[in-house]
Amino acid sequence: MTEPDLSSAVIMLMKGVVYRDTHDRAWKNLLRLQPHVRDSVEVLGLEVVIDEAEGYAFLRQRPPGEDEGEADPVPRLIPRRALSFHVSLLLALLRKKLAEFDAQGGDTRLMLTRDQIAEMLRVFLPATSNEARLIDKIGEHIGKVEHLGFLRPAKNAEQTYEVRRVLKAYIDGQWLADFDTKLAEYAGLLTGGAISGGDAQ
Repeated sequence: MTEPDLSSAVIMLMKGVVYRDTHDRAWKNLLRLQPHVRDSVEVLGLEVVIDEAEGYAFLRQRPPGEDEGEADPVPRLIPRRALSFHVSLLLALLRKKLAEFDAQGGDTRLMLTRDQIAEMLRVFLPATSNEARLIDKIGEHIGKVEHLGFLRPAKNAEQTYEVRRVLKAYIDGQWLADFDTKLAEYAGLLTGGAISGGDAQ
């Protein structure tokens, strides 16, 4: 059996989310070396989040307050990124779709076409006579969510995406329970254009 490699496990985590289905070697190294990986990133003010059931792991900044007793708190390594209103809305809609999909059972991979994602978002966009411009804007929002790592293009299906399950770690069940109320708030803000809708680590 190949000895687990601590360096490769930590480096893969520093690059982004590690998935069981796409990073087989790094995933196995990570599971076998969890205590060592946690110790390695702790000195950087980071902590490891591992969901073995869903098959993903990622790094996040240690919550504020844990460094309060230190004379020199560790500088933030993972910056917060302000998200536009519509990108935040799209993330929330995808999270709700994932919850509905899980409730039905069956397949573990939620696949959506670009048109399906566009229709989800279109309902909450201001009416316009410029259809081409609207399609371009929706495409920008989808591209941003893909860049954030919550959508992955399917290999053999044009304009089809897998909704990555790590989204569940960023939008929890309690937030989702309040989703209808938040949608009403979003609807009231539609005329205000893009706003800062949230943060992503």
